[in-house]
Amino acid sequence: MAGTTPLELRDHCPISLWTVFNPFKKNPKATDMTTPENDPANTAASYQDTAVPPVTDTPAEPPAPTLEQQLADAQAKASEAADAYLRAKAEAENTRRRADEEISKARKYAVEAFAESLLPVMDSLQAAIAMPDAKVETVLEGVHATLRQLTAALERNRVLPIAPPPATKFDPHHHQAISVVPADQDANTVVAVLQKGYLINDRVLRPALVTVAAPK
Repeated sequence: MAGTTPLELRDHCPISLWTVFNPFKKNPKATDMTTPENDPANTAASYQDTAVPPVTDTPAEPPAPTLEQQLADAQAKASEAADAYLRAKAEAENTRRRADEEISKARKYAVEAFAESLLPVMDSLQAAIAMPDAKVETVLEGVHATLRQLTAALERNRVLPIAPPPATKFDPHHHQAISVVPADQDANTVVAVLQKGYLINDRVLRPALVTVAAPK
C-alpha cells in the first residue's frame, strides 16, 4: 500500500481510523454523567433551603468547690448545729425548772382547797363556843348543822365514808373485824358498824370497824 486512504461511509463522510479509535478524545455524551441529584446548582440550592438550627451556648458547669470553701461550709454548719443544741438545752432547762416549781407548789398547797372547805366548819364551832348559855336543843341543832358542813366539805374533796349495811359480805380491804358474834345471818358477813371508814379517790384512808357473823 502506497498510503492510507480515507474510509468511505454511506454518507461519504471521510474519517480516519485514528479518529474512531482515539481514546483520548472527549465524548460529551459519554462523559456527561450529570443528574438532577448531583447537579452542583441544585445541590447548592438544597443546602440553602435546609434550615440549620442555631447553635446555642450550653452553660458551663460551675467549678468544684475548693477545700477551703468546703471547710468553711462545714464550720458554718457545725456552728449552726452547736447554736441549735444550746438553744434546745436552755429550753429543756427552763421546762424542767418550771415543772419543779409547779411540783413544789402542788406539794406545798395540796391541801389548800380542802382547808378552804373546812373554814365554815371552824366558823360554826367558834360560834357555838361563843354561846355558853345556849340551850341544849340549840347546841344540838348547831352540831347537826356543823356536821352537815363537814360532810359536804369532805365530799367536795372526794372523801367518802365506808359504812356497809348489815349482811354485807366482809371485805378485808375496806373492813376491819373487831369481833366475831353469833348472828342470824350468813357467816362472814357484817353485823354492825362500830366506826365508819373513809375513802379518798378510791383509796382507803381508814377501814370501817365492824363486827362479823360467826359460822353456825
